Amino acid sequence: MPGKFVVSLTCAKNDTDKATVAFVVANAAVASDKETVVFLSTEGTRIGVKGYADGIHEAGFAALNDLIKNFAEAGGKIYVCSPCFKKRGLDENNLVAGAVIVGGAKLVEFMSDGAPSVCY
Repeated sequence: MPGKFVVSLTCAKNDTDKATVAFVVANAAVASDKETVVFLSTEGTRIGVKGYADGIHEAGFAALNDLIKNFAEAGGKIYVCSPCFKKRGLDENNLVAGAVIVGGAKLVEFMSDGAPSVCY
């Protein structure tokens, strides 16, 4: 079932359950042949930095690092909100695989033809 899908994530270590479930859903979408983007904003931008998700493993789910890696390997894209990232002083040279720093216009462009989305 082709199409697009967006998972918006605003959480990181402040709510590891939501961060994990966001990537579980993103993996399900990309496995369903959806062109899938995870949009990381506010605190969620921290997930886009290599090593940040180390040790995050919610009971009943795969480790967050594995979910992120599997998502990228399956062709999923990770958009990291540029102003949110910069506000937190994060290192743009240390992004996880599949992640790119973008402005809001890039997300709007991706969603402009009616991409459904969920937020965590």
